[in-house]
Amino acid sequence: MPSFTAVLAAYQDLPTRVHSLMLSTVNGTGQPQASYAPYVIDDDYQIYIFTSGLSAHTANLQTTGLASILLIEDEAKAPQVFARQRITFECQANLLPRGTADWEAVADRFEQRFGEIISMLRSLDDFQIFCLSPQTGRFVMGFGAAYAVDPGNLSQLVGPPQPGPDEASA
Repeated sequence: MPSFTAVLAAYQDLPTRVHSLMLSTVNGTGQPQASYAPYVIDDDYQIYIFTSGLSAHTANLQTTGLASILLIEDEAKAPQVFARQRITFECQANLLPRGTADWEAVADRFEQRFGEIISMLRSLDDFQIFCLSPQTGRFVMGFGAAYAVDPGNLSQLVGPPQPGPDEASA
């Protein structure tokens, strides 16, 4: 088992290695919907997605203000597909008002990370930016190595490893 320091470093590094997240939302009738979105993340672990108003997940986020997200290691780079490193966050979703300084600053960060495509997306009126604020989280390093994210400091983990749902009842 790796040291806690190594686990924490892997947790803090994963968001820099993956460029999109898996997004789970619920529509107005309670039906779950899965999607994905490229993202940027700030030093406080606030996660931003740039989404089209035509997508189902945008309407869902506007309706419920809730999302569950998954950042997961590329399976082609994982030593074992059953034990990919991953972070899950349960988030509160808030729309950034378009045309504000905050919106422009986040859009600039998207442009720095993803290039020219963002210039075109910025010009489309239906594209919006949501801030996904993690409320709880979990980092899985591998088999038997799942850690809670510290809700008071999202850059930190709580040790020791936590049991999964199946392990808690065993």
